Order: sequence, then C-alpha cells, then structure tokens
Amino acid sequence: MRSQAIRTLATASSGATNAPKLSVADKAKLARILRVNHAGEIGADYIYRGQLWALRNDPKVAPIIQHMWEQEKKHLRTFDDVLGANRVRPSALRPLWEAAGFALGAATGLIGKEAAMACTEAVETVIGQHYNDQLRDLMTMEDSEGVKELQQVVKQFRDEELEHLDTAVELDSKKAPLHSALNFVIQTGCRAAIWIAKRV
Repeated sequence: MRSQAIRTLATASSGATNAPKLSVADKAKLARILRVNHAGEIGADYIYRGQLWALRNDPKVAPIIQHMWEQEKKHLRTFDDVLGANRVRPSALRPLWEAAGFALGAATGLIGKEAAMACTEAVETVIGQHYNDQLRDLMTMEDSEGVKELQQVVKQFRDEELEHLDTAVELDSKKAPLHSALNFVIQTGCRAAIWIAKRV
C-alpha cells in the first residue's frame, strides 16, 4: 500500500495523470496534512525512543514499547516518502519535535511505567482524534486516486495509534500519579504542537 500511495499522491498533486486535479485550496490542505503528520511521527518516534531508554530493563514493558516504536518508525518512513514525492516542505521545527518527544518519553518513563503509559494514552487520544479530523477533511477533496490512497494510509495509522492507546490503558496508564493532570498537560501540548506544525 505504501508505494502505491506515494505514487498516486504525487501524480494527483501534479496533475500528471487523468485523475481529477486538486484545486489550489486542496493542494494547500494536503500539504498541511502531510507536514503535520510527518512532524507528529517524528515526535512519536522520539517519545517511544525516550520511553524505551527509561524502561529498557523492564522485561514486561520494554518489548511492548519496542513493538509500538517499530510501528511509529514505519509511519515516519511512509510520511518521509510521501512528503518528498509531493515536494512538501517538512516542518522547520524538527529539532524541537525530536527534543520535546524524547524528553517527554524519558521523563514519564523515569517516573514509572504507569506514567509512561499515561503519556501514551494522552498522546494517542489526541492523535486518534486528529486523524479522524483529517479523514473528514480528505472526504471533501476531489475524488482522486491519490486522495483515496492517503485516506487508506491515515485509516491504517489511526487504527494502529488507537491500538497503542488500548495497550496503554491495559498497562495501567490510569494508575499513574496525578493521572488527570498529566493527561491534561500532555494533551494540551499535543494540540498546540499540531497547530504549530501545520504552519511552521
């Protein structure tokens, strides 16, 4: 699916095939979607990197974090490719997303596995909602093959992010110290990052 999505997205944006040509407004919306998703996957990559660093010696949780991290790496590779194929500039704040992601993952991991899972719960809740919002936006675009393929990619990644959310809850995320406050702060930060990454 990934290579097909890259090819059809690129041609739909450029108008190189007989597929419906995207309007200027839809091209701008597509660019924002790709940019923010790429930035978000950078942040997720570094969150799980930080969590695994902090909890690397936990025999139960470390393999689960590793599995979730591998999925995030796949997401990032996909958006790396699609971003390049569509000649969309990435967020200029990549060093910030990397540093903030690692710091968040490591800090919550050092508090304990419950706090690390509370972090995952909060992040994936926002990302699940974010991907649902994107799917609604994509449904308003021209019915081109590229947009259809992007919808499928976003649906797949959303479902995997929601699996991470379920996993976090199963691993006692709600037992984290000050869970409600932690959840609120992380979700607020994620929403702010999404707003910024669309633009910068």
